[in-house]
Amino acid sequence: MASNDLEVYTAYDEKFIKKLKTMGPKKVEKALSTARALADDPSKRIPIPKRIEILEKAREYIKENYDDIVKDAVMEGGKPLIDTKAEVTRAINGIKVAIEEIGNMRGTEIPMGINEASLNRMAFTFREPIGVVAAICAFNHPFNLAIHQVIPAVATGCPVIIKPASSTPLSTINLLIALYEAGLPKEWAQVIIANNEISEKLVTDPRVDFLTFIGSARVGWHLRSSIAPGTRCAMEHGGNAPVIVEPDADIDDMLPLLAKGGYYHAGQVCVSVQRVFAHKSIVKKVANGLKKLATNLKVGDPLNEDTEVGPLISPKENDRVHDWVKEAVRKGGTLLCGGKKISNTCYEPTVILDPPQNTKISKEEIFGPVIAVYSYKDRHEAIALANSLPFSFQASVFTKNIDNALDTVKRINATSVMVNDHTAFRVDWMPFRGAKESGIGIGGIPYSMHDMTHEKLMVIKSPVL
Repeated sequence: MASNDLEVYTAYDEKFIKKLKTMGPKKVEKALSTARALADDPSKRIPIPKRIEILEKAREYIKENYDDIVKDAVMEGGKPLIDTKAEVTRAINGIKVAIEEIGNMRGTEIPMGINEASLNRMAFTFREPIGVVAAICAFNHPFNLAIHQVIPAVATGCPVIIKPASSTPLSTINLLIALYEAGLPKEWAQVIIANNEISEKLVTDPRVDFLTFIGSARVGWHLRSSIAPGTRCAMEHGGNAPVIVEPDADIDDMLPLLAKGGYYHAGQVCVSVQRVFAHKSIVKKVANGLKKLATNLKVGDPLNEDTEVGPLISPKENDRVHDWVKEAVRKGGTLLCGGKKISNTCYEPTVILDPPQNTKISKEEIFGPVIAVYSYKDRHEAIALANSLPFSFQASVFTKNIDNALDTVKRINATSVMVNDHTAFRVDWMPFRGAKESGIGIGGIPYSMHDMTHEKLMVIKSPVL
């Protein structure tokens, strides 16, 4: 492969899809200069009615080209066809959420005339675009995550430069094509295909006003430490989602939810079900129930309609997941099912009972199709174990006792707690964020739109006021 080319392959069977030219420092400099010039000149801002028109037309373009967009996302990212269809449908609805939120981007009146110093004055705030937005996108939801980073910028009037994951650039390119076809001038949304060094220079440049990053904590915190003074940011990293199951939980209703939350996209979701703490009186029933569901899942080619679990994003990740599983079993965990590589990229849906707390599966985010089940005697013991890691993202509790549910919600270290639902639940208009090592800032389309604006205060002094 030439040094200035990026070759894109299918995640499932590593077949060549497309070659893309990578960009060097000069092109990145041009992109930044172009975006900065747009942000600095209010006369160049796209009027709100025109933005709405562009977003509405982009929705229609995606609907019209739905099958091709879905196919590209399935091939490069490996998420099964049924789930990728749901992702692209979500993306279409996400643009609608942004259109509707434009009308909520309002300021407030600040009281004046209530003391001598503020007499003869009127004051109010209004929201303006924050400026240049730089976005680093992840591979696991390549189309919808790009929606969450690019569409809020377009909706609020910010020029945006997005760098997609090197394994899944086609989905981001497809989104930008949709916007261009809808009438968005290309300089308002630019894609950068570049190596990590060039990408870091992009996001740490002082001309960037806002950085939105979705990816690993190691990379994210490094970038945050390097961004220019004054650049605001939102970082979405991973976690190790805990689920607490009380003895009175509706197990028959719960098990399919946990299996979906743990094995969806082969567990490559930042809030996947990973640690299930089940009371000792029901732990075997929970573990064996998950085993039965996991064993029956159809693993294979994500383009097949009946595939439920697709590949890991790369053979390297497949190897890593296998190493973590072997460690957990070697140190005393009981392997109930799975634990094998099906191919170079696919891994068996796996259930492990009581892996020790010092194993990687218990301490870190596995980002693979593995669920660990732990026995506990007391709910507070389970909460303490759930809270023992430096992550805080989404968590779940299953119980019919409202007092226990509310107490768990209060005590568990999580930014969102699902009651009687799996940890990976999300809709695109809700706040979605990690804390501690799991991130900073708030995701969700309306919240990103507010982050990509700033409030300006105007005070008017007049003797007639």
